[in-house]
Amino acid sequence: MKRAILYVCHGSRITKAREEAIDFIKRCQNQVEVEIQEISFLELASPSIEEGFKACVEKGASHVSVVPLLLLTAVHAKKDIPDEIQNCQEAYPWITVTYGKPIGVHDKMAESVIKKIRDAASIDSSTVAVLIGRGSSDPDVTKDLGALAELVQAKAKLADVRTCYLTAASPSFLDTLESVKNTGGNVIFIPYLLFTGLLMKGIERKISQTENAHIILGDYLGYDPLVEEAFLDRVNETLSVKGESYAASHD
Repeated sequence: MKRAILYVCHGSRITKAREEAIDFIKRCQNQVEVEIQEISFLELASPSIEEGFKACVEKGASHVSVVPLLLLTAVHAKKDIPDEIQNCQEAYPWITVTYGKPIGVHDKMAESVIKKIRDAASIDSSTVAVLIGRGSSDPDVTKDLGALAELVQAKAKLADVRTCYLTAASPSFLDTLESVKNTGGNVIFIPYLLFTGLLMKGIERKISQTENAHIILGDYLGYDPLVEEAFLDRVNETLSVKGESYAASHD
């Protein structure tokens, strides 16, 4: 059996965001002992999942492990990527396919968030942190980001760690920003995003408009050794699966 890994990044129209994703995956590839490793994008960039899968097959893979570079489990992880995998499985029915999980709730991700909070400003027991998620109508997204916020608060002992969302979930980022705009204590917003892009630019613009020095924007997660460790855990979990093919296990 010749094993391959197909990494699936979200994709973006922003060149820097695509480059950041590729650079991150390449750093991870150096720590994975699999001969065939390909990078693909779900949308807005190439190569596509289909093209990446084909490249794995053309290099002789008999088993492809598909690993999504996604922070939380939502429609992309539950439907969009599986649909693409199913199309690939139908095109190459002799290939065994296993599908990994998004990073999800992970101690290393909580530690990465705390690092971003501390990089943004000095903190004490009166500091409030707010994690900004992309948002989704899928309740698992709010559940998981809420669980991560609880982890952050337990580890960092802040006054409060809240969550808000850019779309499709509540509380919204704009409502949360409005609720703290007259605050007298530090409120540190941390974009729970892997890479830069249009969403990050929108967050920067809205926070700059508050003109309150106590409302502080930290950096998005980006490349962080802690994020890398969490993602590599998911890669290795996927590689450890040697059972039935994806198609057989998703009937």
